[in-house]
Amino acid sequence: MSELITAELVLLDADLGNSTGEVIEKLASLVAEQGRATDAGALAADGKAREAKTATGVPGGIAIPHCRSAAVTVPTLAMARLNPKVDFGAKDGEADLVFFIAAPDGADQAHLKLLSKLARALVKKSFTASLRAAQSEAQIVELVRDVVSDAPAAAPAPAAAAPAPAAEAAVGAPKKKSIVAVTACPTGIAHTYMAADSLAQTAEEMGVDFAVETQGSSGSTPLDPAVIEAADAVIFAVDVDVRDRGRFAGKPVIQVPVKRGIDEPEKLINDAIAASEDPQARRVPAGTTATSEEKNGSESFGAGLKRALLTGVSYMIPFVAGGGLLIALGFLLGGYAITDVADQYLTENTLFNLPDAGLLAYLGAVAFKIGGLSMGFLVPALAGYIAYAYADRPGIAPGFTAGAVAGFMGAGFIGGIVGGLIAGLACRWINSWNVPRWMRGLMPVVIVPLLGSIIASGLMFLFLGGPIAKLTEALNNWLSGMSGTAAAVLGLVLGLMMAVDLGGPVNKVAYSFAVAGLGTASLADNPAPMMIMAAVMAAGMVPPLAMALATTISAKLFTEAERENGKAAWLLGAAFISEGAIPFAAADPLRVIPASMVGAGVTGSLIMSFNVVSQAPHGGIFVFFAMNNTWPLFLLATLIGTVVSAAVVIVLKKYVRKAPVGAAEPAKVAA
Repeated sequence: MSELITAELVLLDADLGNSTGEVIEKLASLVAEQGRATDAGALAADGKAREAKTATGVPGGIAIPHCRSAAVTVPTLAMARLNPKVDFGAKDGEADLVFFIAAPDGADQAHLKLLSKLARALVKKSFTASLRAAQSEAQIVELVRDVVSDAPAAAPAPAAAAPAPAAEAAVGAPKKKSIVAVTACPTGIAHTYMAADSLAQTAEEMGVDFAVETQGSSGSTPLDPAVIEAADAVIFAVDVDVRDRGRFAGKPVIQVPVKRGIDEPEKLINDAIAASEDPQARRVPAGTTATSEEKNGSESFGAGLKRALLTGVSYMIPFVAGGGLLIALGFLLGGYAITDVADQYLTENTLFNLPDAGLLAYLGAVAFKIGGLSMGFLVPALAGYIAYAYADRPGIAPGFTAGAVAGFMGAGFIGGIVGGLIAGLACRWINSWNVPRWMRGLMPVVIVPLLGSIIASGLMFLFLGGPIAKLTEALNNWLSGMSGTAAAVLGLVLGLMMAVDLGGPVNKVAYSFAVAGLGTASLADNPAPMMIMAAVMAAGMVPPLAMALATTISAKLFTEAERENGKAAWLLGAAFISEGAIPFAAADPLRVIPASMVGAGVTGSLIMSFNVVSQAPHGGIFVFFAMNNTWPLFLLATLIGTVVSAAVVIVLKKYVRKAPVGAAEPAKVAA
């Protein structure tokens, strides 16, 4: 097995900059210099993306930035003892000890267990004191090797047995509380195990029976069902869904982000004890893996709504993308007249009895029809997975049904959103009912789907479907009649939205607005939704293409890693993958994002002004055949926006910064 850490991967009393991004970049470069990663820029981008999800600073002046990355070839620890300290988001201040954990996408279990052992050791004051006192890189390496070789393996605390009656306190004394917990973070390397150990140590000090299950990358040993049954309450310190949550059904639950398990273990245990004594405390529902309230104990209705809508859109997009590309392929093979003859070809002909138009036309009809059927799931999938976000699996069937009703009544994607929300909220409410134990097994598979479908679809049929259908018709008429300045302004707004967060929530709102309209679009009668689709796609291509162009024209303004990312951004931008600009935006958001927005806004406005259409929802320049001969104008508008954004970012980097951004300077290391 390769060594996780060597003396060359340790920096003592080093000045690595004043921000988390700079520290991560320089440690990523150190990993790459040692031949343990193929691309320092890609590794740094993955590390910063993980840092953006949850700050990795923990109490005691420690930070553990970490990530999985395709750029990593060997599981690696890079360590820096910082001078000056850098704020990694810990509540008690800045960090001077930083361990950068870089794991390959396919890291083996043995290496992951070693990484998790190190993370757990960092909550021990004796270990961190030794790191601060070390006089050489070799001493640091020896300390770390001792920890990962001698630390107890995997599960941070043994699953406590259900307390025996003889072990209980004397008659009249309060019964000793029993708490179980699950910890999990997105990467499952560091926070998962640190939170588990922090909770376990605190519970021992408080005299609370405690058992914890770590759902991390190095494997998970499920809690004994008897321990769960005997527990008074459960703590979910997680940033991802809990696996097999139904085991904890009926238990009072405290759910928080995993980092709070490290920062506030005593408060969480006290909260769990209080919940165990409160008949009104939130409990884990039967048959579900999550509810919106449990995702985050302090999640507001607005935040839950936003999460539900984005969940629906994310599950809807594969139907739309695949269906739209198949429709575009149908046009390429069968011509634009395929819309009128596809059904006839498929009902009257076969592969062995081809129509007069020939094989390509028949295959075009097949592709067009498959794509159309896939697009038919747009509204039901949107509604189904909005409901899923609120009520998990029991909400899917009522949500899909409400979406189908919305489509039947002509209520479109607005009706799908409303139907999905009603279905999700109704199912979550039904799931909260306190039912007898014998009925719990029926709730997720019979009772919740049945009643949820009746409520959501019934309301759509009886009260909401008709008015929403009229609203949808009015919206379509407004879009169809849009031209001139109004169309250009809409294109500008959509372009700005596509570039403001590069694949984030605002970008997804603009994209979902565009794809939702494709189901009602027609080249002859209603081309406006196709124009909106073209504007969104072209604008989304601009940021990565602009960064690629800027790194080509003014390479000295960018780091070596950014120049390498620029080469890949050509293809990513051409294929309408806006995320290709994220490495640039993460390193320099105040210059890159405004520059991207300017060019993307120009492109969106030009597309609408030129009346460019796209019948495909994805693919960039590779679906030019779905643009009904307007593709030269599509390319022109995209090129103009790319040049504008590239020019703006070059100007900003030259004149707004005090000095141009050069290659990362080597770390200053004090003897």
